[in-house]
Amino acid sequence: MAKHNICIAKGDGIGPEIMQATLDVLEALNLDIKFHEIELGEKLYLKGHSAGIESSSWDLLRQYPILLKAPITTPQGKGYKSLNVTLRKTLGLFANVRRSLSYDPIVPSRFKNLDVVIFRENEEDLYAGIEHRQTQEVYQCLKLTSKPGCEKIIRAAFEYAKAQGRKKVTCMSKDNIMKLTDGIFHKTFDEIREEYKEIESDHYIIDIGAARLATNPEHFDVVVCQNLYGDIVSDITAEISGSVGLAGSSNLGEKYAMFEAIHGSAPDIAGKGIANPIGIMLAAVEMLHFIGESEKANEFHKGILSSLEKGSMTGDLCKGSDNKALSTSEFAKVVVKNLGKEPQKLNHISKAQNSLNLSFNLSKQKQKKELVGVDVFIDEDNRNPVELAKRLNAAAKGIDLELKMITNRGVMVWPNYNPATFCTDHWRCRFEPSSGKVIRHLEVVKLLEKLADTELDFIKTEGLFMFDGERGYSLGQGQ
Repeated sequence: MAKHNICIAKGDGIGPEIMQATLDVLEALNLDIKFHEIELGEKLYLKGHSAGIESSSWDLLRQYPILLKAPITTPQGKGYKSLNVTLRKTLGLFANVRRSLSYDPIVPSRFKNLDVVIFRENEEDLYAGIEHRQTQEVYQCLKLTSKPGCEKIIRAAFEYAKAQGRKKVTCMSKDNIMKLTDGIFHKTFDEIREEYKEIESDHYIIDIGAARLATNPEHFDVVVCQNLYGDIVSDITAEISGSVGLAGSSNLGEKYAMFEAIHGSAPDIAGKGIANPIGIMLAAVEMLHFIGESEKANEFHKGILSSLEKGSMTGDLCKGSDNKALSTSEFAKVVVKNLGKEPQKLNHISKAQNSLNLSFNLSKQKQKKELVGVDVFIDEDNRNPVELAKRLNAAAKGIDLELKMITNRGVMVWPNYNPATFCTDHWRCRFEPSSGKVIRHLEVVKLLEKLADTELDFIKTEGLFMFDGERGYSLGQGQ
């Protein structure tokens, strides 16, 4: 049996071309690796596999839990779910690690000393993919953030910084607006940073943080974000480094690991032999580090860098220069010739990551949870909240719940309605006990029965809970 067994997926679009180029280099390294190919992506979607993967592929991944994956295509429309998200969540790949570097002067960049690693939480946030159309006009996407999810990705970022000799970890969030979901991410960061006082740490609101990352990336080292923000800022750092095609990605969990380029399948250039394979090659370098083959990883990495220094590159990188554009396969052959050769200008060799600790003892704290009200969401096309409040109050008579507030798209429109406020057909109606006490779920059921009798179309409810006396829900804007 081979020392290492790795699953590979050649993907869609340019995927087969760049994967083959990478495999050619891996073969030249004379590693004791056996590759097990699985099929993923567009062809399977179109054959009727709604997840884009067959059960036999899951079986192989369970047997060989490391995957080197080329880009795949998710067909547009018809409700197809992203296979990338499915893989990351099913395999527990909670940490998406993307390193972006400046290759200047070989690949021109405004930033000469850019070297930023983005730690993106990979399983939660808006990428949970829980969406609903609730009314004729309003659609909803749920943003889910868990305390354990925050702990895992933040600890992983600090552990990485410690292992790699990095100087600083920066957290980015939007907790000035999303005080609960982004708030718990920032709060958890502040708790964990106290355990790593030897590493500098700071926090940015995501909008100004992304702006400064784009204009002054040398100020940053390791950045940790929730899923959506991490997706965006990692592409920003890759693009300003010179090209998205120069960045690989590691997806890491306790039991599985997946390595891929960060770019898409580029079907418009598929089959032309001009695709840049460096992104997936660098992902393969990180894979070799991960499986304990750091010496071979460094040979591979040096081969890429030395080739670039000698002007060997695909067409996307040599625009505006005198260098001849190489095909995908030609570039792979040049890398093979340069394996292990020391680069003279690009000092980008990464350290081994196989010692990175990704198994954490997560904190658990049981808090007293009390139901103190309910938000009932109503589909009502009459845009007069005063009239809606009358109907709701009439329906709630005889129940220990009274209407306290109505909001529309988060803005309070009752009481104190301002006719200038634009309203849709989607209303959040907050009920709290008139007695001021904790309520039972039975009172919520009674309220819904009354609303049903009056033919008010309630589309969802959200319980209002207190946790050890701390409010577990947001106030309305203007409340």
